[in-house]
Amino acid sequence: MDPDAAARQGLTTDQLAEKEAATWKTGLAQWDQDGERIARLRAAADFAIYTPGSTAGLPISILSSFAAPPAAMLDDEDLLRDRVQTMASSLLALLDIDSDPMRGREHILLSTIFDTAWRAGTDLDLAALIQQIQKPPVDRIGVLDLETFYPAKERFTLAMACNSLLGSPGFAAWLTGEPLDVDKLLYTPAGKPRVAVLSIAHLSDRERMFFVALLLNQTIGWMRSRPGTTSLRAILCMDEVFGYMPPVAEPPSKRPMLTLLKQARAFGLGLVLATQNPVDLDYKGLSNVGTWLLGRLQTDRDKQRLLDGLEGVAAGGAKFDRAGMEQTLAGLGNRVFLLHNVHEDAPVVFQSRWAMSYLRGPLTRPEIKRLMDPMKMDPLKQAAQPAGQPSTTPAPVVPAASPDGLAATPPVLPPEVVQSYLPLRGRPDGAVYTPVLYGTATVHFVDDKKGVDHAEEVALVAPLAAGSAPDWYAAEAVELGKDDLEAEPAAGVRFAELPDEAVRAKSYAAWKKQFEDALFRTRTCELLRSPSLGALSQPGEAERDFRIRLGDQARQKRDEQVAELRQSFAPRAAQLQERIRRAEQAREKQQAQATQQAWSTVLSAGTAVLGALFGRKTLSVTNISKAGTAMRSAGRTLQERQDVTQAAETVEALNKQLADLSAELETEVAALQARFDPQKEQLETLALKPRKKADVETRLLTLAWAPERDGAAAWK
Repeated sequence: MDPDAAARQGLTTDQLAEKEAATWKTGLAQWDQDGERIARLRAAADFAIYTPGSTAGLPISILSSFAAPPAAMLDDEDLLRDRVQTMASSLLALLDIDSDPMRGREHILLSTIFDTAWRAGTDLDLAALIQQIQKPPVDRIGVLDLETFYPAKERFTLAMACNSLLGSPGFAAWLTGEPLDVDKLLYTPAGKPRVAVLSIAHLSDRERMFFVALLLNQTIGWMRSRPGTTSLRAILCMDEVFGYMPPVAEPPSKRPMLTLLKQARAFGLGLVLATQNPVDLDYKGLSNVGTWLLGRLQTDRDKQRLLDGLEGVAAGGAKFDRAGMEQTLAGLGNRVFLLHNVHEDAPVVFQSRWAMSYLRGPLTRPEIKRLMDPMKMDPLKQAAQPAGQPSTTPAPVVPAASPDGLAATPPVLPPEVVQSYLPLRGRPDGAVYTPVLYGTATVHFVDDKKGVDHAEEVALVAPLAAGSAPDWYAAEAVELGKDDLEAEPAAGVRFAELPDEAVRAKSYAAWKKQFEDALFRTRTCELLRSPSLGALSQPGEAERDFRIRLGDQARQKRDEQVAELRQSFAPRAAQLQERIRRAEQAREKQQAQATQQAWSTVLSAGTAVLGALFGRKTLSVTNISKAGTAMRSAGRTLQERQDVTQAAETVEALNKQLADLSAELETEVAALQARFDPQKEQLETLALKPRKKADVETRLLTLAWAPERDGAAAWK
């Protein structure tokens, strides 16, 4: 609660809180909502507020935005070109440099750098970008050489602008926190869905445009890395899109926004865009929006522009009543909207229900900080992994060692034994090379019944000690490949003693067999299996990613089953509706007959009474006959009323059957929706092993020298 708002009402913050809580509880109850549903919403997803360029909320790093886009985007020339141009425009906008994409040297140079690096699969950051501005990866741009097109002295000015940005204390907040990764914004590390709120109210206009363009580009990259689907996978909601998709100008955000509006639905991504200025939106984008929710408009200009748009989309259908629609828009009240849906024949007016969220208004940075402080934690530290190198056969002769047992040069070995070197990390002084065996192999895992055919590359490093065989079972798995090994030692690093066994070529043949035997006995490929869907994880796929994929499959399967279920109920519902229609017709007919009979009875009775009072003979045969007719007419009236009652009861019974059928349908739909929860399902673990020793293929087994410093590995 805002203390000032409480003071203005003469209340304490606690009293104002109680008052607001009562208001919202009543409002929710009017729409059949309660606290339990809010609790289910909170339990179903993780909620987080991110503040790019600030540490008030969860900070978010933009460094990953300069990384090479996914392969799907690299293969699409149009998307890659848009990504390159948007990145260059965004960065130049942040630097406050006005450079035209077609003629500006700054824009063309940055676009060339991004395009060249990304096509080579190379990630960039600001430091690398500054270096490439000074020394670009190309010699010519167009038909001109680089120095003619953009001299080094002038490129230095652009590099200094980027360096000033990188060195700015305020910019440091852009480089800390979680990476700007859409997958991580949508799901927690455990795979739980997340509602990520990206608050940019504290940023300047240039910073907002920079971040929004980066976010939209990252969203396109994430989207294109996913398979197409007809089920809703995620929603991107942007409040106040004014200025990001204008009719004429081309800000960095416009191209990716138009791309999302054209393509996102095919990948299961929904967009919700809100604005108070519809007249300032590009109608090329609005034409791709299938649903318009129109509230009360403030200006006649906005109203007329929207009426033009509605009339345009209705051109192929029924006649558009412009005057009536204008009157409808003018009469909209609070929380009342005009809904235009491309799947409906005409616009409709509806009222939105009471929101489950407390709509107090924008949060201040101190309030965001108070909300997010409990969620902040130190980044997880991940241990670096080692690597190794190859060699082959031995022959004697080792150079003389110093008094501490270390040699200044590597041992002289026969040509059959090749020496390689693990890369030295850090300074060479104090480092010592120690001998190890480096082996790489391909391990095959095949299971025809489960449809698994997977090959895994393995690299191990095993220490070499005099008088003992290398222990491959205790060897360290490393991520260094053969190409990471170095052919020459680092200058100034000395060598430990090499065991005699490593000098003889025949030792390597035996060690190769031991290497393969250890891999055959110990290597497994663990897969996860969903009992409910019968789906298997991919080799190397994390449980989080597998559960997310299961969620996509389950939703698609659920949607199909719900559609089939509704289709199966449709004939019964149609039959009941037809019976209700006929029953209502019968009731109306019986009602009309009863009314007619009642009037007939009144007339007959009146005639009999008048004949008795004013006839010549009080008890004439005619009068007696008229009285009898009146009595019989009254009996028929009573019967007609009973028929009307029975017809009404029939209609009521049929309506109850239809309501019961609808309830049965909703129950079965709810059961379908609850049948599979990928977040809670107990997954099975399947461990596959190589079928035979031939499934282990040694690629390389060699002598390698591993640098150490003070007894710790200096190559990791």
